[in-house]
Amino acid sequence: MTAQDGADGDDADASDGPAAETTGDERSLAEVAAEAVDLPTEDTEPLEAAFEPGDLEVDDALVERIEATDPEALAREVATLQLRVAALEGETAELESEVEDLESRLKRKQADFQNYKKRQQKRLEEEKQRATEDLVGRLLEVRDNLQRALDQDEGADIRGGVESTLRQFDQEFEKENVAVIEPEPGEATDPQRHEVLMRVESDQPADTVADVHRPGYEMASKVLRPAQVTVSEGPDADGED
Repeated sequence: MTAQDGADGDDADASDGPAAETTGDERSLAEVAAEAVDLPTEDTEPLEAAFEPGDLEVDDALVERIEATDPEALAREVATLQLRVAALEGETAELESEVEDLESRLKRKQADFQNYKKRQQKRLEEEKQRATEDLVGRLLEVRDNLQRALDQDEGADIRGGVESTLRQFDQEFEKENVAVIEPEPGEATDPQRHEVLMRVESDQPADTVADVHRPGYEMASKVLRPAQVTVSEGPDADGED
């Protein structure tokens, strides 16, 4: 082999030797970061993404700081940030799970409340029906007494029986807190409890009740039916002029 051939061989060996290897300075920051946190080479993609500027606006001060920072220290900082991000993502997942649980519990509570309202409504309706049944049951005896009075022989005096039945009827009304509205003559009219049919000449003072045409009824201070009354124009209504 000639000297030239030896020189060429040395040049070839030199080109394939350690001088051709990538130095630490030429490695990407992602690779340095991977070594700093013991990540396999195939797991450097997240780190590479962290070092890619992407669409973010470049901060010159940040670039200078990165360039002045030791790559390994920078890699450790990035790894720390990634750990913080992972922790925050875990907290977010826990919070989302808690929110989902609370929403589920709220829906159950709303469903329970709707069922409760339905049960209460049904109970009130049943109580109302029972109250009506109780009243009708008591009035059946009153009707029986009226029927017995009508079954008397023609010409028989049934007034006493009818008066007794009326008292019985009033007693049942009293049990239901029903009172008769039957104002006395001369009593001041009440538009809430009295229905004025007409104005008439009367010995009673003007604008007072002259007579009751039909009694009214009220239940627990609520007017069921106003009393129909006539109102006095005063004793001297024709002689005022």
